Amino acid sequence: MTNENDDSDAKLEESASAQTEDANESNPPESDEQEAVQPSEEAGDALEIALAEAEKFRDLALRSEAEMQNLRKRSERDVQNAHKFGVERLVQNLLPVMDSLEKAIETSEQAQTPEDDPQLEGLRLCLKLFSEVLEKEGIVVVDPLGTPFDPNLHEALSLIENPDLEPNSVMAVIQKGYQLHERLVRPAMVMVSKAPEGA
Repeated sequence: MTNENDDSDAKLEESASAQTEDANESNPPESDEQEAVQPSEEAGDALEIALAEAEKFRDLALRSEAEMQNLRKRSERDVQNAHKFGVERLVQNLLPVMDSLEKAIETSEQAQTPEDDPQLEGLRLCLKLFSEVLEKEGIVVVDPLGTPFDPNLHEALSLIENPDLEPNSVMAVIQKGYQLHERLVRPAMVMVSKAPEGA
């Protein structure tokens, strides 16, 4: 009897130890769980770093594209300005010739040269032709006689009392001014009226 009891106890112990081993196999220890979690956390960190870098490079690409567009617009504007204002220096050098022609005609008229004088007629034709060429190139005369003084277009040589004119009006033009496509090439040299003292 005793032997049978001992055998059954031994069998119970064996089955209990077998169940414990099975349980251990199905439920690994906590350290193994931590090891399994760590790689997924590292992958999450790597993903966040990669996304941050992608955002940084996207921002850089957008900035570069904006800079290129600005550069393209600036280049187009510079080319347009070169076409429009490329002759500015030439115009500045030609304006004294225009002034000389006008002065020659004015002097001839003051000397009461006959209207049918061939030299005076030739001067007038030259001046007319010259004016037409300048007009075709977008050059406009600034002749402000009788208009209010504008420091952006006129250069005042002197202030003269004149009760017949509004103060700050151009009462005489010493030298005409010129604009090239609305850009001032040379200001008009003028004399400006002022109110009499005590008025």
